[in-house]
Amino acid sequence: LAGALLLLVALLAGAAEIEVKHAEITPGEDSWLLDAEFGIDLGPRLEEVVSRGVALYFVAEFTLTKARWYWMDEHVAGGNQTWRLSYNALTRQYRLSSGALHQNFDSLNEALRVLARLRNWAVADKGQLKAGEPYNVALRLKLDVNQLPKPFQVNALASREWTLSSDWYRWTYIP
Repeated sequence: LAGALLLLVALLAGAAEIEVKHAEITPGEDSWLLDAEFGIDLGPRLEEVVSRGVALYFVAEFTLTKARWYWMDEHVAGGNQTWRLSYNALTRQYRLSSGALHQNFDSLNEALRVLARLRNWAVADKGQLKAGEPYNVALRLKLDVNQLPKPFQVNALASREWTLSSDWYRWTYIP
């Protein structure tokens, strides 16, 4: 019984988690830009999976709405950004990819540090937001289990270790 309790405590202590530490919208030349900081801990199970060559996909989801008293909130802007985190056993490097951009790292921690910093993401055109009016903003980062290989998707449905997502980080923004 004591051994089982120690194993349970070790599994819970090594649980994977993502949290949004900070996020803000700033004006750019032609658009509104989002910067964010995430705290990412994959936990031992997901670190092992990626180090064995299984790619993990992370998705940042963003929504910008305007409150209306007479109907549901108006959707102003929104979008997703996806990153692929993988390991190449031949080069012994981790690779973080977003679209056509790729960057290699010698360690998983270095790759996670870059993944944890979202910079200059154009989330809305300059003309979409009106000065002085409040907007509701929501942001989260999650592991996209739908892009995992099929055997891992089945495993993800049955295990809490694979449900890795931050809570929605919400704030009001007034340009």
